[in-house]
Amino acid sequence: MKLIATILAAAAICAALTAYGCGGGMNAGSGAGGNPPPAPFNTPFWAQWGSNPQHTGMVSVAGQGATRQLANIVYDPFVSQEQAASGGELLVHYQATLTDGNDVYMMNKTGTYAGPDSWSSEVWWEARFTWENGGLVQIWNFASDWKPEPNSVNLEGWEPVFHPVDANGFIYVPGAGGTIWKVNKTTGMSASHINPFSGMNIAAANTYVTGPLTADSQGNIYYNVIELADPSVGDWAEHDVQGAWLVKVASSDSASTVSYATLVPNAPAATAQTCPGTFNNLNDGGVSLPWPPANVVGTIQAAPTQACGSQRPGINLAPAVGSDGTIYTASLSHFDGMSAYLVAVNSNLTPKWAASLQNRLSDGCGVLVAIAPASNPNLPNSCRNGATLGIDPTTNAPGSGSIIDEASSSPTVLPDGTVLFGAITNYNAERGHLFHFDASGNYLGAYDFGWDTTPAVYAHNGTFSILLKDNHYDAPTYCFYSNSICQTLPPGPYYITQLDANLNVEWQFQNATQDAAHPNGYEWCINMPAVDMNGNVYVNSEDGNIYELTQSNPGTPAGKLFLNLAIGAAYTPLSIGADGKLYTQNDGHLFVVGN
Repeated sequence: MKLIATILAAAAICAALTAYGCGGGMNAGSGAGGNPPPAPFNTPFWAQWGSNPQHTGMVSVAGQGATRQLANIVYDPFVSQEQAASGGELLVHYQATLTDGNDVYMMNKTGTYAGPDSWSSEVWWEARFTWENGGLVQIWNFASDWKPEPNSVNLEGWEPVFHPVDANGFIYVPGAGGTIWKVNKTTGMSASHINPFSGMNIAAANTYVTGPLTADSQGNIYYNVIELADPSVGDWAEHDVQGAWLVKVASSDSASTVSYATLVPNAPAATAQTCPGTFNNLNDGGVSLPWPPANVVGTIQAAPTQACGSQRPGINLAPAVGSDGTIYTASLSHFDGMSAYLVAVNSNLTPKWAASLQNRLSDGCGVLVAIAPASNPNLPNSCRNGATLGIDPTTNAPGSGSIIDEASSSPTVLPDGTVLFGAITNYNAERGHLFHFDASGNYLGAYDFGWDTTPAVYAHNGTFSILLKDNHYDAPTYCFYSNSICQTLPPGPYYITQLDANLNVEWQFQNATQDAAHPNGYEWCINMPAVDMNGNVYVNSEDGNIYELTQSNPGTPAGKLFLNLAIGAAYTPLSIGADGKLYTQNDGHLFVVGN
């Protein structure tokens, strides 16, 4: 979309929606009564996805607690339409609220909702609010020309995330064509428009800032960009990407890029047909169930291979940066999420290492998935009798992590320099695994929940603990066919789990809110918890409550506040302000909770 068209559209929207306080053009820059907006404190606190460059989600203040509601702001006016379009689910990825002194920055949407196949009719804004007289007052609203990647079979209706970062005294906002806007925090006006691809032969209309922006401790901004196939050829998921890059922007606005093909030099060639497939590739409609098929039981014969495609990042992934400046991201072959890598990059954007997620796991058949006994060879959701212990029944090989574009999983760098990354796996009822690697890329182990979660960290007593949601879903163990082998599981239970530094369970809190439709409790609808200086853990649930869990008695919430029932809610992040206020989200509302 041409910039002038976006400016005119934004101006028209501002004229119609005076509640947004728009001042014209690409921004809304006036305070109450037409006076110049007050200057912000310029002290970023929760500045980005996961709060900090390592994405640990822990802050150095005490949370105020889940005591009372302080604010309720609608940032997505299309929720009811979005839910109706998906049978009641809210398939949208949302920004983590940024907190900065007395100021708060949050996305909002205007335009029109025309369904998941027409996201481009919406307009994404970033708003600055400030606390005045006990309430959040909007100061300005900046309209971006950013658009999400079009819907595809890879996204399945999940709207990608729009996610700025607070750094260097500015708000950096995703833009169109792989660009970002550097926005003045006082006025809401653009200070510069940074285009790392100026002079490069890319199709800007098919090029997208994908996933949240990340800032390191030196003020460098990192983000991912993908150039998709031209939409005239059909669904972009079915045609190879034209390019994919990790971008670095310095505080001076100078920019550099590196291709994902360079970052993962040992990945299969884009044109290769040797990437790992599953027995789904047999296209026999599930006739060969239970898996592994009879003709490969007791052998090392694996499932059919498939096309690979070029290396690229997951759509909603935020790069992380270690304390030594190493950048962490994750990559997949475009046609095969099981050909996936955790990637470490030096600060000068040269490759450091790329660790495969393939064939790392040994907890499949006979561990997480029963092996059918000879007396009951068609035991539902089981591996075929005689299957090799530990293998993934869909591949007849050790289990692998897959990166899928519906997820928002991003790397977390732990205090000891090791790295966590969550990915989905084929055989454990969509629970996925949390993969653990050391700073040199050596595989250390995994926990059997991980997809669509960025774990938080509680640092204490010279060590640390890891916090994550731990949902049990109602999907079949490894198949989706109309077949007696594939039977839906009862949903739940749903836990918040704390692990030690070696991924052993320290405690779990189960959501026990029950009703006829939820006999095993309600799902945790977070993609990242928040943790305060005392180890208090803040999480939100589809039961409509925000919970405060303490280290001394995690089995009983220290605080619990009902906000709004959120059945089918989007997975949303929490944030904490410098004063301990809690910023949570529910059905397109930003709720602020505290004393």
